[in-house]
Amino acid sequence: MSNIYLITGATSDVGRTLIRRLLTGAPEGTLVLAQGCGDLDKLASLCQEFPGMVRPFDVDLSDPYKVDTFCQLLTQTCPAPTHFVHLPALPVINTKFKAFDEVRFAADMEIQVHSAVKLCKAILPAMTKARFGRLLFIQTSYTIGCPPKNTAAYVMAKSALGGLVKSLAVEYARFGVTVNCVAPSMMETHFLKDTPDLIVQAAAADNPMGRNATPEDVVPAMAFLLSEEARFITGVTLPVTGGSAIV
Repeated sequence: MSNIYLITGATSDVGRTLIRRLLTGAPEGTLVLAQGCGDLDKLASLCQEFPGMVRPFDVDLSDPYKVDTFCQLLTQTCPAPTHFVHLPALPVINTKFKAFDEVRFAADMEIQVHSAVKLCKAILPAMTKARFGRLLFIQTSYTIGCPPKNTAAYVMAKSALGGLVKSLAVEYARFGVTVNCVAPSMMETHFLKDTPDLIVQAAAADNPMGRNATPEDVVPAMAFLLSEEARFITGVTLPVTGGSAIV
């Protein structure tokens, strides 16, 4: 059986690093269904490097109608995904709760949580029938222990994802489907574009390893949880934090 990876947020720094990791040396028939939103040009080099192995989709996950259409497209015209990796989120904005942006939070919930629910409903029947599947979500170390101040919106959305993961893990374990998370500490990517440099530098200084994470630190843990070797691991959130958050 060929691995068919559905990766949402594939145009992100983590997404592109993961795609390269998964496709390097992959057997013929391996395919990545890669979702982005208005930025599919970021996948151009991967499409050239791995011809025929990356199929891009431009989908706005904040629009529930477009997510519905995407789900229909996946189930009607694409090979059934064997692996699903859900990465998208709006960039973190550090703001006090009195300035909580409810409109932005609703959009982030659509992107992170509601789209994940719809996509899982679309792809899990085929995984259940095949008695094999890997679902992987990206969490945050902010949900481990005490979160930093002024991150209520981000922590709430990620906590909702954590609840989905635990529930799916219990329900689908008997079908050979595993459902897990990685929880990185602050990762220096484009995702931090709205985070003040002082906060980024302070996080690096406070980390026991003296630096923030990179996609290259996180992707190997993701690849492991997607692998056959992780077949008996489900419902876990794996910290990838350099020791800054320990379970």
